[in-house]
Amino acid sequence: MADSARLIDPLGRIHTNLRISVTDRCNIRCFYCMPDENIRFKPRHELLSFEEIERFVRVVAPLGVNKLRLTGGEPLVRADLPALIAKLASIDGIRDIALTTNGILLAEQAQALKDAGLARVNISLDTLTEETFRRIARREGLDRVLAGIAAAKRVGFEQIRLNAVAIRGITEPEIVPLARFARDGDMEMRFIEFMPLDAEEQWQHDQVLSGEEIRRQIEAAIGPLEPAPRPDPSQPASDFQYADGSGTVGFINPVSQPFCADCNRLRLTAEGQIRNCLFSTVEWDARAVLRGGGSDEELAQLVREAVWAKKPGHGIDSSEFIRPQRAMYQIGG
Repeated sequence: MADSARLIDPLGRIHTNLRISVTDRCNIRCFYCMPDENIRFKPRHELLSFEEIERFVRVVAPLGVNKLRLTGGEPLVRADLPALIAKLASIDGIRDIALTTNGILLAEQAQALKDAGLARVNISLDTLTEETFRRIARREGLDRVLAGIAAAKRVGFEQIRLNAVAIRGITEPEIVPLARFARDGDMEMRFIEFMPLDAEEQWQHDQVLSGEEIRRQIEAAIGPLEPAPRPDPSQPASDFQYADGSGTVGFINPVSQPFCADCNRLRLTAEGQIRNCLFSTVEWDARAVLRGGGSDEELAQLVREAVWAKKPGHGIDSSEFIRPQRAMYQIGG
């Protein structure tokens, strides 16, 4: 593909990865993502339809986008999600579709998702204890998450990643049990540093449990870790493999080790706003083009403008950092 057709920003980063939020709704209330009460979800008519999402992807695929990830909120609360996956899987150029889910509804939907063309699944699992699950999610449901993980394995998803947000003072005792659980189940564990995207704006830097600290704890309890091959230089995780060859663990360290220099991701919110960074304070209104009679070229140009405006990094540790007004559930995880 000629560079003139690709989505390239001023730093030369080529954007091939699109994260699509299909809803801002969720069936739990994790404090690092959304408030516990008084939530104003978007009305249904404000969310993009499956047909609008499909059109958006058909426009960006010829621009080089080839990987999609469906997020929320909780994407599995959106009715008929397998139908959207089937639409997206049929688009020329799309070679990978993944899903990030809290797993609570996964047991019932795993087979339909796989049959529709879903290739990979990431499941949030911050803890293996019900008490800590309730403390973080402010709802019950650990047993359903574990059932969802089992169902994903049963229907044949070959690459299952478990994502745990690492929060100092809460999740330290969970690290080793989670690492063992993933290793014993032939799954990949990824630990994610706590980011300032909580809706109640309680994030403090001293709550960040760094990837380096977590890695040392795993090595002390389980065994040495060695850097793993990095087939995709733009991936957000630093992956390690156990020296005995029995599994891998990854660390996503946006606070202590930002990976912005290699970022190739764009985001489309549930109501059709393009974001060029998780921490962007600016959005580009794709829904207005989609519903206002705009052409595919106008939509493509809007995406190019968003990419060209991308900053070098999010700047969390900078004095100039401006926290986004929207929380994680409103952006798309």
